Amino acid sequence: MSEANLPLDSSEITEQEVKAKGGTNTFSRVAKYTAVRIITLFFTVVVALYLTVLIANMGGYVDEIRRAQIREDVNQRVANDPAMRNVSQEARITKINEMVTIQEKRFGMDQPFVIRSFKYLWSAITLNLGKATQMTSNSGSTSVRTIILERLPTTLLLFGTEALLLFFTAMYFSLILSRKYGSIWDKILIALTPLSAAPGWFYGIFLVLIFAAILKILPFSGMVDSPPPTEPLQYMVSLFRHMTLPVTALLIGGIFIEIFAWRTFFLIYSSEDYVDMAKAKGLTSRDIERKYILRPTLPTIITSFALLMITIIVGGPIIETLFVWPGIGRAQFQAIGYFDTPVILGITVVYAYLLAITVFILDFVYAIVDPRVKIGGGESKQ
Repeated sequence: MSEANLPLDSSEITEQEVKAKGGTNTFSRVAKYTAVRIITLFFTVVVALYLTVLIANMGGYVDEIRRAQIREDVNQRVANDPAMRNVSQEARITKINEMVTIQEKRFGMDQPFVIRSFKYLWSAITLNLGKATQMTSNSGSTSVRTIILERLPTTLLLFGTEALLLFFTAMYFSLILSRKYGSIWDKILIALTPLSAAPGWFYGIFLVLIFAAILKILPFSGMVDSPPPTEPLQYMVSLFRHMTLPVTALLIGGIFIEIFAWRTFFLIYSSEDYVDMAKAKGLTSRDIERKYILRPTLPTIITSFALLMITIIVGGPIIETLFVWPGIGRAQFQAIGYFDTPVILGITVVYAYLLAITVFILDFVYAIVDPRVKIGGGESKQ
């Protein structure tokens, strides 16, 4: 056997080959974990939506809505048909009933509910929920998907702005107060914390009364002036003025309890032994906060911010209704008043998707900000 064909000894394996093998294993582990995680989250969302469909259809309510929609569409088609104008009332009713029966069979209304429930589930997953019973979108469409997709960006704009302000303001002041435990400012915060017991819309009422009704310096409600400004800069200024009151109301309703919670959280971590060691080494307060307090708590902070975005959107119907903000929360409030089940179910689907996407992204963010976390639970072998 020639020397070139001799097997390599394990000691002769190069460092590049070890790194290549490790990189391949890491990629395989991450790919496998990603696929499993996506399947798991999708299965969870599907189960939750199916339970929602079952609950919403309790007593056949969804079936009655679907039949009412079918009959309304048929009535409109018959009313707009020139050939039916000279037909007697009895013949017209007979024709309508025949068309309704055909449409009900077309939509599977003559099938058992178990079969139809899975059809409803697929419609919910794809947001193909037909038409809303009472509501219309900004473009005049009654499609549930159009209504939701048109209103979702405005909700994300309002509550996303508020969430960013609330989060970073709470972080900043909580770090300051954690260094000044027992000071006069710390005591003032504790005294103001009960103000967060009232929701944001409660403060919104007083803000509207003061700044819109009495001082007349800010608009009462809406998203922009009517008619909307045509110039981009004027449009942004109008949007900012209309956002000021609802964002301020939400901030007042949540800022004090957020600062108190994070201040307490940072105080707990400030008492750890490694923080005392850092103080003994003579590190500055800023370095200690950045390296020994914020860095270990970064996964918790990121999780809190991500879930904050979801929870405040869920709590938006009242505040959006108060300020006539054309968002998904106001659409949900109107849908509840109209008993518009397709819209309610569609908004539930959007919340489920947002929550699943947030959980999925957080898994990878943890691995980036915390080296102790490995995606897929892989561990390096010695």
